[in-house]
Amino acid sequence: ILLTGGLKSLLPRVLRRIIRCNRLSISNTSGMAEGYKQASVVILHKSLADDFEKFCHANDGPLPLLYRSQPGDWKCPSLSSDSDIRTDCLQYRKYEHGACTGSLKSLNEYSEQLKDMVTFYLGCSFSFEKAFQKAGIPIRNVEQKCNVSMYKTSVPCNSVSMFHCNLVVTMRPIPESKLGAAVLATSELNEAHGAPIHIGDPGLLGIQDLSKPDYGDPVHLHPGDIPVFWASEVTGVEAIINCRAPLAFTHSPGCMFITNLKNDNVRSLGGVPQVHCISQDPLHFSIVSAEAAEKINNLETLIGIDPGERGIRHLQRQGELLRACLAMSHAGSVLITTGFPTHFTYEPPEENDGPPGALAMAAMLQALEKQVAIVTDQRAMDLHKKIIEGAVQLGILKKPIPLLSYQKESANSALMFLCENGNPGRPRFDHLVAIERSGMAADGNYYNSRKVNIKHLVDPIDELFLAAQTIPGVTTTGVGDGGNELGMGKVKDAVKKHIKNGDVIACDVEADFTVVAGVSNWGGYAVACALHVLRCCETHERYLRRAVGVRRAPSEALWLPALPSVAKEEKLLKTLVQLGVRSGKTASLEMEVDGLPFYNTHSLMIEKLL
Repeated sequence: ILLTGGLKSLLPRVLRRIIRCNRLSISNTSGMAEGYKQASVVILHKSLADDFEKFCHANDGPLPLLYRSQPGDWKCPSLSSDSDIRTDCLQYRKYEHGACTGSLKSLNEYSEQLKDMVTFYLGCSFSFEKAFQKAGIPIRNVEQKCNVSMYKTSVPCNSVSMFHCNLVVTMRPIPESKLGAAVLATSELNEAHGAPIHIGDPGLLGIQDLSKPDYGDPVHLHPGDIPVFWASEVTGVEAIINCRAPLAFTHSPGCMFITNLKNDNVRSLGGVPQVHCISQDPLHFSIVSAEAAEKINNLETLIGIDPGERGIRHLQRQGELLRACLAMSHAGSVLITTGFPTHFTYEPPEENDGPPGALAMAAMLQALEKQVAIVTDQRAMDLHKKIIEGAVQLGILKKPIPLLSYQKESANSALMFLCENGNPGRPRFDHLVAIERSGMAADGNYYNSRKVNIKHLVDPIDELFLAAQTIPGVTTTGVGDGGNELGMGKVKDAVKKHIKNGDVIACDVEADFTVVAGVSNWGGYAVACALHVLRCCETHERYLRRAVGVRRAPSEALWLPALPSVAKEEKLLKTLVQLGVRSGKTASLEMEVDGLPFYNTHSLMIEKLL
């Protein structure tokens, strides 16, 4: 049987007997006993057991607890009927005061010490290999006849008492066309670590070189493969090392305990997951449940109506709102810009489309505990300071937002503004959002919708978006309703073809994501709502926190009050009217935006989005 590669089809009890007799000359249990759960093992003194169990529950992505034994109990009746933990792993490691002091084939000689020790059996990713096979996903380490690759990351686990460490992950190369299938195959196998915690560039986890794993073997990627990372039970080994227990034992990485349990008791995480690319440099994918994605796509459809009959449907790209908000959800710091001085004969020349949407996004980003700042024209700083103060007084913002301006003083001014000391490796912002912000046309000028050049009123904030294209890890979004707004360069050909005066006014500067709405404020409201949907999505929220720590239930959330409301937006528009900020289309100082009445138009849109 062994010579014909039959290990994968052997029953667990037979495999355990073979392992017990030291009859195997293999280095790991990957590919064995297909369809059955495998477990990693941590054995420590009974005085540490309660805290280690709490540590597992606080980090159940890497440490899904299958069984905890009583002190001195070498069996695990709920996992197998005839096992002996002293002999039934291929290989063990011995740790003394945090140092690995040996590899062992058996723990029989430590039977006396084991009488005061507790064994923890933890779920293992080898358990989902059968699901991979069923989904037609190649298992590269099995193909290459080696152990899986395991890496220490820079992601801290939740600490409990003396147990603390960073997350350890396994990496499996997955063809890009199979990413969705890989997430789907594993997302419900929570006792085998569940869905991936990262897809894409290893540097985002603090992993510098995939060819040098901390545990296991290097696994080579085929052309078109994407590195996909799952939380690993070897995290428990790191915790044992850091706690410096006088004596502890673990399985050797890859040498698992094979249980009698089949991988068929699964729990849904709330809908089929989807995978979306949110960055090419560095390569970064995010995941979200199909249910949450559908909600966000419905928000995008709602804001896509064209009350001004400008022809904006030709500019719309399905799924841009979802991808933009996934990128913002992963960002730690967001820079927002707004301000369109279309009324050049008035003071102030700004229109009232833009600031409300910007503040709606800022309020949600604040509630999600992200750093947020606004950059605008130097001549409009006092106006925007008053708008922000008003938003704080109205309860829209929890606290004032830093207000910045940008001037070009040298060739590298944009890099100096966006990055510490102009170093692209140390960006101050992860994401830039422009909403109803004057955008530079192909001729270097800035035009309102009537083809009037307003360049003398506009600071070159476009340069920040152009510079962001050269900074790894910084993504951008443009929100607009006519094609002449910053970021709309992504759809400039459609603007030139379908929008009045588009051949002249079309913005030439692209954003990574383009959100097109009937009124730009609606786009800001939709972003706020979509960020809320994402944070309430268990699939996405788990991915964000890398499956470490404990999920904050939506009912306990602080972000619900940050959503826009008719009452808040009505008060804010009244504040803008008092400050002399006019409606875009009509220049009137009434309760309207873009010539559309607040009541029964904008108020109705807010209600629909909510």
